Amino acid sequence: MNTLGKNPVTIGREACAKRLWFDDDSLFCELQDGRVISVPLAWYPRLFNATPQQRNHYQIAVNGYGIHGPVLDEDLSVKGFLAGIC
Repeated sequence: MNTLGKNPVTIGREACAKRLWFDDDSLFCELQDGRVISVPLAWYPRLFNATPQQRNHYQIAVNGYGIHGPVLDEDLSVKGFLAGIC
């Protein structure tokens, strides 16, 4: 059964991060299933205002279901990225 478009939050629960990186405007996350998603840094003011060095301290957390930024004390979820939740 294809749930894409019907309930993106369900898909988000199953999606796990494999790798993440940033450019000046976006956060990119490669998922374990091979998809690459991006979200605008403008959705996350702490990330948007962070220096590149602060962004580089973000790491994959919670078994791939989220990312954690210890320098900025911020946690974000892959489920939130997929659902478009800021």
